Amino acid sequence: MRKLAAALLSCAYIFAAFAVAALVWRGGGGWGAGFSALAGALGFAFALHALIGRTLDGGAMRREIAALREAHQILADHIEDAQTAMEVLGRAVQTESAERAEAIVSEVRMLEDLVAHMGETLTARLDARGPVGAGAASVGGGRGIDRQRATLLETVREALAENRVDLYLQPVVSLPQRRTMFYESFTRLRDASGRVMMPAEYLTVAEPEGLVQAIDNLLLFRCVQIVRRLAENDRKVGIFCNISLASLGDDAFFPRFLDFMAQNRDLSGALIFELGQRAFRERGARESRNMAKLADLGFRFSMDKVSDLDLDYPDLARADVKFLKIGAETLLREMTEVDGRAVFKSVRDLDAADFVPLLSRYGVEVIAEKIEAERQVIDVLELDVVLGQGHLFGEPRPIRDAVIAETAPPAEFMRGSLRRAAR
Repeated sequence: MRKLAAALLSCAYIFAAFAVAALVWRGGGGWGAGFSALAGALGFAFALHALIGRTLDGGAMRREIAALREAHQILADHIEDAQTAMEVLGRAVQTESAERAEAIVSEVRMLEDLVAHMGETLTARLDARGPVGAGAASVGGGRGIDRQRATLLETVREALAENRVDLYLQPVVSLPQRRTMFYESFTRLRDASGRVMMPAEYLTVAEPEGLVQAIDNLLLFRCVQIVRRLAENDRKVGIFCNISLASLGDDAFFPRFLDFMAQNRDLSGALIFELGQRAFRERGARESRNMAKLADLGFRFSMDKVSDLDLDYPDLARADVKFLKIGAETLLREMTEVDGRAVFKSVRDLDAADFVPLLSRYGVEVIAEKIEAERQVIDVLELDVVLGQGHLFGEPRPIRDAVIAETAPPAEFMRGSLRRAAR
């Protein structure tokens, strides 16, 4: 646009110069005077144009400088706003870090109380049993068995005191996609040589001596910490964690545990407490009330070790049981045919195909566990089971040592707790 205007002005200057030259020539000045007038008029016109152009350029430059100053001021304002926002964010991060540190301290204190209580339980049980060497003079009969049990019990005590307690996780997957949706947690103890002790081995002495509660309680706290680690890594999975009737009914342990879970209620969507079918049916009023208190915090429950499919569906719903774990072999072994209908032996009035949908109406999802063959996957899918667990999808694997170290109290503290309890 500016070039077009300049061209038009130039044409106007030339036209005006020729007009002046023509006037001089016609006025009797002759050709020489006409050419001189033309040259002078053109020179004056272009000088005037240059002056006007410089004036216009100067005004445009001043406007550009003013625009630059305005842009600079806007940028400075944005920088100042950004600095203010960063300061606010920094203060928020510091506050969150302080709150996180306070939560960790509270968690550690709760864990220390638990370990101290566990140490007292262990020492009391061992004192009641007497020295390990008692009865060593006679190795035959019952005395020999007592000595073996006492030795195994001492091995369990040392494993707990030395933090040789490992947390294993096994995946629970969606069917048929086989995407990991949950994990189930297990505990394993190691003896002084590093040999892993399976539950079938150490439970033979831990259960009669009342130590399963202490082991389960330690597992509960480990599960909470592992769930938090998974949440920090944006892992949207949950963990099934066993909770015993003894823990639910322990007046010394449960109130502290409930306070601890109230501080961690943000993990309620990822931590599911699990009870066996027999324990669930044997729960009393106290255990039911304590389950309800956990449910009020948003935590859910699962029932495993299901062997009887004749279930009280309303009772499951009232107890906030949201998952039911049934062995794939149990499901298939229970199936039979009556009058041309596929039913379960324990619930013959219900079609087998309606079992899972009926549980779903009560808010309960079925998990087929102990799946070890592809054929079992096909069979449970025909029953509308969409969650599975078993060695086919992955064996229980230990959590990394670094994570275990973060979720375990120091060995010195464990040993100190046992020594203080012994006094």
